Amino acid sequence: MSTPGDSTFRVEFVCTGNICRSPMAEVVFRSLAESVGLGDRVASTSAGTGDWHVGERADPRTIEALARRGYNGATHRARQFDPADFAANDLIIALDSTHARVLHALAPTEADAAKVHLLSAFDPDAVGPDVPDPYYAGPEMFDDVLGMIEGACRSLFRQLEPALRTTTRHSPPADADPIGDP
Repeated sequence: MSTPGDSTFRVEFVCTGNICRSPMAEVVFRSLAESVGLGDRVASTSAGTGDWHVGERADPRTIEALARRGYNGATHRARQFDPADFAANDLIIALDSTHARVLHALAPTEADAAKVHLLSAFDPDAVGPDVPDPYYAGPEMFDDVLGMIEGACRSLFRQLEPALRTTTRHSPPADADPIGDP
């Protein structure tokens, strides 16, 4: 969590194995912050609820989908969510309802549980509460899921951006939008 003297806002995205959805969200959210000069104010990380893929790179289809849209997910290494992550983050974003339930069960305190939110809750155009898992689908599903994540991350970032700017020492360009509205 942000500490006195550290004005970094910390967000962690959580999915099942940390190789598909949450790495996408981590990269997209970081890109949004960097594109408007707030990269030094935001730390974006990700984790999985399970340990199946710890230490592995993101799924190749994730890396390829990200690359097709101009993002770099090649350095990602999967990790498992740890209850200590609650104290280290200001916001914990679950990619689906199952992840949210797991995270709520792991939360040591009510204040920690209150940090957990569904990513789709930030997107007024979301079709449902869950960002679907593309793992058992083809590359086109990874592109579809990335589009959902971009829209939701954009909405989340827009909600956080005014607060991030109030504690920033410099004013980046206000017209930058790397994902562009549809």
